[in-house]
Amino acid sequence: MTTTRRGVLAGGLAALASTSAPAMIPARAAPPAARTVKAVMHADLRVLDPIWTTANISAYHGAMIYDTLFGLDENFNPQPQMVGKWGLSDDKLTYTFELRDGLKFSDGAAVTAADCVASVRRWAARSGGGQTMMKRVKDTPVVDDKTFKIVLSEPYALVIDTLSTISTSLCYMMRRKDAETDPNQQIRETIGSGPFLYNRDETRPGNRHVYDRNPNYVPRAETPSAMSGGKVVKLDRVTFENIADEQTALSALQAGEIDFYEVPPQDLVDDLKKDPNLTVQVLNKTGHVALMRLNQLYPPFNNPAACQAMLYLVKQDDIMRAIFGQSKSWQACDSFFACGTPMTNHENTDWFRHGQDIGKAKELFAKAGYDGKPVVVLQATDHYLANPAGLFAAQWLRQAGINVDLAAMDWGALLSRRAVKKPPAEGGWNIFSTTVTGITFSDPIQFTGQAANGDKAWFGWPTNALQETLREQWATAPTLQARQEVAKEMQKNAWDFVPHLVLGQFFRSSAWRRNITGVIGMPEVVGFWNMEKAA
Repeated sequence: MTTTRRGVLAGGLAALASTSAPAMIPARAAPPAARTVKAVMHADLRVLDPIWTTANISAYHGAMIYDTLFGLDENFNPQPQMVGKWGLSDDKLTYTFELRDGLKFSDGAAVTAADCVASVRRWAARSGGGQTMMKRVKDTPVVDDKTFKIVLSEPYALVIDTLSTISTSLCYMMRRKDAETDPNQQIRETIGSGPFLYNRDETRPGNRHVYDRNPNYVPRAETPSAMSGGKVVKLDRVTFENIADEQTALSALQAGEIDFYEVPPQDLVDDLKKDPNLTVQVLNKTGHVALMRLNQLYPPFNNPAACQAMLYLVKQDDIMRAIFGQSKSWQACDSFFACGTPMTNHENTDWFRHGQDIGKAKELFAKAGYDGKPVVVLQATDHYLANPAGLFAAQWLRQAGINVDLAAMDWGALLSRRAVKKPPAEGGWNIFSTTVTGITFSDPIQFTGQAANGDKAWFGWPTNALQETLREQWATAPTLQARQEVAKEMQKNAWDFVPHLVLGQFFRSSAWRRNITGVIGMPEVVGFWNMEKAA
């Protein structure tokens, strides 16, 4: 008999017993079950440095063990987090920050201003928003153990917004000796400034990652709100369980073997809502944008005509239906920015209204001088988006007469390989697909994927001088209306050199057991502070 996902819903624990699941390794001196939350996240954690990578799972890890100077509240307003007081000079060139009392790292050492300056500088080297800000930063002097400054060469109104970004990479505070690591090298230490500590002894890479309450963390007194306010930990332990098979994870959730499932099968959301033992909600109200990234360092996508060909190959409905079915939780989107955001516009979108056209794509590939060499498409078989997107990309390219090398791997391996700048035939790549939250995708400064500054750009490394000029104009525009006008010019230009393709916009639901309360919704990050578990 063929096993279906709806059959799993009905079968519950019986289906779990018949499915090969990762071994549950008992933790030594584990806290009681009533103080432990077991969570299955969207991917396995492979990179422990949330500054080096923009992978969301690494940002989740970062939010567990690190804190930020400022945090966005649920209304996307910046609020002080590790900062106690701050001020701006009359000439608007000097920001002064004083850390709040009681800040310690998980090893018990005090968090100092020197730690924060080093952390800001390392983060800014990797962050699109940070890079733009640092162009205007003249100095970052440390005044004393709790006070430091950011001194600008010219006024820049986005300093606090930039420091409080919730977009990957977030501006996490690390120890100075860790933060002084080359930004292009991964940090492997996990001594953090946040509400949890990373338990290396109990962690089993590839199986589970273990986080314990940080006894040295002193939360703020305010009510928690997204990434701001009091991050009060009401659990003793949280584990990220790696259960790649969604049928196994779903059955484990229904049986109470796990407590939280970040991305259950989205075509079953309506059925899951009928389960009296589960709560099902969309935590990120800005949604996600699915995108297909093109490597513009090498043929064929170093030629704009080949990139434009992809506009006529991609059919958003096919990918979205493969994941969500005939659901109201997704929509096609033609904007270079997330649809439904202030920057949404419809400049230069004739390709979208034209629809998929294999013949047109063939013509554009020929114009680009495609020579028959394999196009390497990265396919993460354990990722809900990157798996079908890789399969569809290979299918469409082959229909257009392109030789395809479909490279199957897990998501963790894809995250590592997408950083490789070698030619595709030497371990590099041509295409990979991923997702970005709507709030991030709509911001051309915070999202490094909107940059086109070559080696400093996000994976794919596009170079386009006009786009960089427009990004600068957007950053310095005095009003929202002025930024919207610049966004139109950016989109008009972007859909000519095509750094990536939009695969659709969607709003995915998470599910957790009814005895779990206090779950905080926000974009980019899933936070486990404020969460409680009833017996």
